[in-house]
Amino acid sequence: MENKIKLYNSLTKKEELFIPNEDGKVAMYTCGPTVYHFAHIGNLRSYIMEDLLEKTLRYVGYDVKRVMNITDVGHLSSDADTGEDKMLKGAKREHKTVMEIAQFYTDAFFSDCNKLNIKRPDVVEPATNCIAEFIHMVSALLEKGYAYEMGGNIYFDTSKLENYHVFSGQNEDELLVGVRDDVEEDANKKNKSDFVLWFTKSKFDDQELKWESPWGLGYPGWHIECSCISMKHLGEYMDIHCGGIDNIFPHHTNEIAQSEAYLGHKWCNYWFHVHHLNDKSGKMSKSKGDFLTVSLLESKGYNPLVYRLFCLQSHYRKPLEFSYEVLDNMTVAYNKLVKKISDLSDAGEIEQDKFDAYRARFEEALSNDLNSSMAITVLYEMLKADMNDKTKKELAKSFDEVLSLDLLNAKTEEAPAVDAELESYVLAKIEERKEAKKAKDFATADAIRNELLEQGIILEDTREGVKWRKA
Repeated sequence: MENKIKLYNSLTKKEELFIPNEDGKVAMYTCGPTVYHFAHIGNLRSYIMEDLLEKTLRYVGYDVKRVMNITDVGHLSSDADTGEDKMLKGAKREHKTVMEIAQFYTDAFFSDCNKLNIKRPDVVEPATNCIAEFIHMVSALLEKGYAYEMGGNIYFDTSKLENYHVFSGQNEDELLVGVRDDVEEDANKKNKSDFVLWFTKSKFDDQELKWESPWGLGYPGWHIECSCISMKHLGEYMDIHCGGIDNIFPHHTNEIAQSEAYLGHKWCNYWFHVHHLNDKSGKMSKSKGDFLTVSLLESKGYNPLVYRLFCLQSHYRKPLEFSYEVLDNMTVAYNKLVKKISDLSDAGEIEQDKFDAYRARFEEALSNDLNSSMAITVLYEMLKADMNDKTKKELAKSFDEVLSLDLLNAKTEEAPAVDAELESYVLAKIEERKEAKKAKDFATADAIRNELLEQGIILEDTREGVKWRKA
């Protein structure tokens, strides 16, 4: 088929025409969650944009096979193979077994994905299903001279590669500054950048999940799982590998190292990385106090698809800053959008030439490095255009195959009735907040908003002024 999609390739640091290994088919891999806690909305931004990529590829005619791993063993709290085991940490926190934790948070993750209209990948494979594959790859790397045994663990020897740091021109010491590692250095490593393929000796003597291996009872390192799971389901050649930008080093760097050493040829042609979701204090993470989840947004009265629209309004390669004020504005925009589409009639015939022209514009926007913001602009322009309602409705339906915003079947509920006393109280608080903002006392303004939120009152800052509603 004709190749017309351009994507930014993190490996080459430039936009490239997307050409898959096999005509018309795409082998796509997504780094899945470590299921020790709920996914926060920063994690889910990556999955929303990866979902958009998959649906765009399908929309323009590709047959996509998408694979995702579930990390249910072996992911340490530091990407440098040190620190606390995240799965064990979750089990201790909730007084459950590691597998109980894994199952609970796997189910929670896919529940959040459903609420955000994120399509479940064609293959979802837990790491614990693939121990035999991990052992096979580690054995092969030892035989090829790319790995060594030291202190009871098996390490990948990065000095055997001509270009270990494939994603960056930086040197090893500069890159190591970015590693989330504030614990002691592993003295078993020959080189700073070497990484563990298989643990038999670690600080976690009480690690629940261990398997017999040629090197003793142990468990796999984190990086090995994505290489093996992708090869198991997609073969030796992959088209697109996706993940958050913080996966680039060392996780994806290590995946490439071990995969290409094992295979003896290039493994993946295109790398797709989504930038961080930030709040005013910086990157969102589970270690920070404000742990924002889909369930928390719902408890505050927000439709999860409003958050999806918020993500789609920004390019995936730009950091995105979250605030409730922005989400309030996005709620107003979303409700107006679905209301406008719901008011369209089914009468008449589709004006095919206009339908084709706008579909082509929509495809063009998405084919330009997944420009979702421009694609939504095309949607708004289409709704204002000179064409009949039937054509507009069919175009909205077509666009929503990719946008997945429930544009034609969103539930628009009327705001619940409120009594006069409550209305008087809220209006007084709105005026108090307005005066605080005028005085640049934003702490007080935020405190008023939060006070109302705790009482189930949501403020929406619009061009027409502040509006409010009950959650």
